[in-house]
Amino acid sequence: MTEQVIFLLVSLLTLVTGVIVVTNRNLFHAALAMMASFLGVAGLYILLDAGFLAAAQLLVYIGAISILIIFAIMLTRRMMQAREDPFNSQSGLGLFTAVATFALFTAVIVQFWWGIDAFNGRPDVPDTVLQNTVSALGKAFVNPGAYVIPFIVASVLLLAALIGAIYVAWPSAYTEDEA
Repeated sequence: MTEQVIFLLVSLLTLVTGVIVVTNRNLFHAALAMMASFLGVAGLYILLDAGFLAAAQLLVYIGAISILIIFAIMLTRRMMQAREDPFNSQSGLGLFTAVATFALFTAVIVQFWWGIDAFNGRPDVPDTVLQNTVSALGKAFVNPGAYVIPFIVASVLLLAALIGAIYVAWPSAYTEDEA
């Protein structure tokens, strides 16, 4: 029973901070809410007994990606001002997508709630499934045929974003009119 309450609280944290991320006009506050949302996802991983994924969520998304985004926001000074309208011409499409996604999630939850007795406990997982999963995942990260290339591409993309933020934030040469 207490595990269900913890699940509901962590899910509520994740959902509320996710809504704050997409509705907040201040980019810095949205980035902080995104970090809290990532923390909620890590909490959900902990509830699923996926400690490795929770640690990776904390280290990679909160410790690296979110901090990189916050640095990029701070480097672009003019983005710190919230003058732009948060709504654009695609709000109708966004609303339709959000409602359709909510309906899909609701249908899946209702099916599992009444169709399968999922809340009475976790299914038993055989030990053979859990053996050497972390070492197999580590080997897949360094295997050229598995996850090395996506990680390299993601790191180059993040480096390019950081260089672009530095270029945008770099002060221009002062002229006599500005001095």
